[in-house]
Amino acid sequence: MKAVYQTIYLAGGCLWGVQEFLRHLPGVVSTEAGRANGQSDTLDGDYDGYAECVQVLFDAKVVSVTELMKYLFEIIDPYSIDQQGPDVGKRYRTGVYSRDEAHLIEAKDFIESREDGAEIAVEVLPLTHYLRSADEHQDRLQRCPDEACHLPKALLHKYKS
Repeated sequence: MKAVYQTIYLAGGCLWGVQEFLRHLPGVVSTEAGRANGQSDTLDGDYDGYAECVQVLFDAKVVSVTELMKYLFEIIDPYSIDQQGPDVGKRYRTGVYSRDEAHLIEAKDFIESREDGAEIAVEVLPLTHYLRSADEHQDRLQRCPDEACHLPKALLHKYKS
C-alpha cells in the first residue's frame, strides 16, 4: 500500500503542546510549528491575525481528517473562543486550515455530525497564509520537556509508542 501524504494545519491553543501531541499520532509523518492566516510575511512585529498552528504532514492511508479531528478534540475545549487553558487571545483560537477543500468539508462534516455541533467554536477555513515559527518553537517540548504547557503530560504522550 503506497503512502498518500497530505498536509493540514491544526490550531489548538499554544502550539508547543499541540505539536508534541500530534507528532505521536498514527499516520502523522511530520509536524512543524507555525502561524496560519495572518497578514505579514515575517515573524517580527505584533500579532497580525494569525492563529498558532501545527502543520501536519500525514499519510491519508493511515489516518483520515475525521480521525485527526477526533484526536484534536481530545486536547481542546471546542467551545472556548480565543482561549485554551491559561492562554488567552485570538492567536490561541482553535481551527482547522487547509489548501485542500476536501479536508475542510470533512472537518465541517465532523463538527456538524456531533450533537453539540452548533456550540463548537472551532473555525474551519481555507489556509490563506502560513509562516513557519522560529526555531526556538520547533519541537519545543521535545527539547525542553519541563517547559510549561497547558496540556498534562499524560495527555501529551497518550499515543507515544
